[in-house]
Amino acid sequence: MKIAVFGFIALLFSIGMIAPSFAHTTVEVGPYEIEAGWGIEPPVVGIRNDLVFKITEAGETEGTRSGVTSVFKSTDATVMYGGASKKIDINSDPRPGYYYSPIIPTKTGSYLVEFKGEIRGVSVDVKIPVEDVEPTAVLDFPPSSSGGDTDIAALKNAISSLQQDVSKLNSGETKVPSDGGQTYDFAIFGLSIAAAAIILAIIALVKRK
Repeated sequence: MKIAVFGFIALLFSIGMIAPSFAHTTVEVGPYEIEAGWGIEPPVVGIRNDLVFKITEAGETEGTRSGVTSVFKSTDATVMYGGASKKIDINSDPRPGYYYSPIIPTKTGSYLVEFKGEIRGVSVDVKIPVEDVEPTAVLDFPPSSSGGDTDIAALKNAISSLQQDVSKLNSGETKVPSDGGQTYDFAIFGLSIAAAAIILAIIALVKRK
């Protein structure tokens, strides 16, 4: 369901129905500006996204900028996370100077994009940080962890209580009337039912997650 929703959002971005607010980073390399970031923000672990780039130079009119085309014919892009790195394939957007690379971030935290090569004879060797990837909790509603934590706490208390009852029964602290063992058998039977109920609750909790 989440993947379908994000796919729909990405489609809206691509056709311009949504005007996204990007937290991108821009660096200057000679006469060029290189902007890098995520296509969908905040980026969420495990959900398909795009690393997007915008590369421009000064336009013919003062104060304007023009997109630079064919940048990645002579420039490589590598995404980095911790000690891991991967050279990425770059696709050209229909708009001049815009590029993107599909990616599914598999870990939360900080990512970098490294550019190495040259743009029209200008040497390029920069690392650009992009927005940190977040856990799915930033989009979960209602929060899934609160109910689970309550259930786990209740199960822990029930198991602890059961352990205490068994310990008291074995030590003789819990007095069992002498009636041929029938009362003792009922006590053991009751504890067995309680243990079975706890096991079923644990199984249900695991399946729900």
